[in-house]
Amino acid sequence: MALKHAILAALLDGEASGYDLAKGFDASVANFWTTTPQQLYRELDSMCVAELIEADLVVQSGRPNKRLYSITDAGLAVLQDFATKSPKPSAIRDDLLVLVQASDVVDSEAVLGTLAARGEAAHVKLRLYLKRRDHLLNGLPEREYLAQAERVGPYLTLMRGIAFEQENIAWCERAIDALTVRATRDSAGQ
Repeated sequence: MALKHAILAALLDGEASGYDLAKGFDASVANFWTTTPQQLYRELDSMCVAELIEADLVVQSGRPNKRLYSITDAGLAVLQDFATKSPKPSAIRDDLLVLVQASDVVDSEAVLGTLAARGEAAHVKLRLYLKRRDHLLNGLPEREYLAQAERVGPYLTLMRGIAFEQENIAWCERAIDALTVRATRDSAGQ
């Protein structure tokens, strides 16, 4: 998937400024796609040139002018074409896993600290995702929400993010436990 597809999908909710998109990426699609503001703005410019999106200039007094982006018919066609292709299988590329793989020969306290920090970060993200889920559901049972929601894609991707962070937490706890057992065994044997 290219960044342009993530932007096109984000614009399905309506027009947005680059700032709104960057903020929205942090809030709505961070569970499956990340980007820097610089990458985002470069891609927005390229997509405007390719006429996949349009930008309307909004003149503001007392603040810098802003551009509001919206998806075009050509952008919708690109998104439709994207939907016809099977996505590449995801692959894990995670520095923490390299560190854990080497945990038998590196400083175990550093590995444990890194695992604890990753687990805490997953807890923070999970709380954010659960809060967003509760906001989307607005007190409705999930089935009722899904039956009446205008769009269900954002909810489904949010559910994947929740499951991902829950698994990150469980794995970090399990890895910490295993490394602690190992360290206890090693210290008892010395």
